[in-house]
Amino acid sequence: MAPKIDPNEVRIIYLRTTGGEVGNPAALAPKLGPLGLAPKKIGEDIAKASGEWKGLRVTVQLTVQNRQAAIAIVPSASSLVIKALKEPLRDRKKTKNITHSGNIPIDEIIEIARTMRYKSFGRTLASTVKEILGTCQSVGCKVDKKHPHDIIEAIDEGSIEIPEE
Repeated sequence: MAPKIDPNEVRIIYLRTTGGEVGNPAALAPKLGPLGLAPKKIGEDIAKASGEWKGLRVTVQLTVQNRQAAIAIVPSASSLVIKALKEPLRDRKKTKNITHSGNIPIDEIIEIARTMRYKSFGRTLASTVKEILGTCQSVGCKVDKKHPHDIIEAIDEGSIEIPEE
């Protein structure tokens, strides 16, 4: 028989899901069943909490204590960049391998870098901005109508100033 669960213990579970959609309860059951949570109800709560990220893949943090789950969205750099592109919603099942050919101003890149600062390995905000520009390059978008790597080189040369914090 399994040991009894301590009601005061806090468990943190990370799930990767598509925002605004109810996930498959069968996929949630192995993670949530041992904690005494209903997968269908948690899936609906996740869909409600991730409504503003509709159509994007986001990481969800479930904090479980005493059979109560608190849901928080943990943004990733790629989902923040794609959200900043303000593209129209698309059907994941019909359109595959989409290329993001939009344009983002450098000010929004700096704001995304400030949001992601707690996860970054860079010592300064400029290095975090360069990490986000690398994500822009892999997503395929432009920054101020230039290739992101050109902006990275301009930051290294000093021709583009990034504030300290």
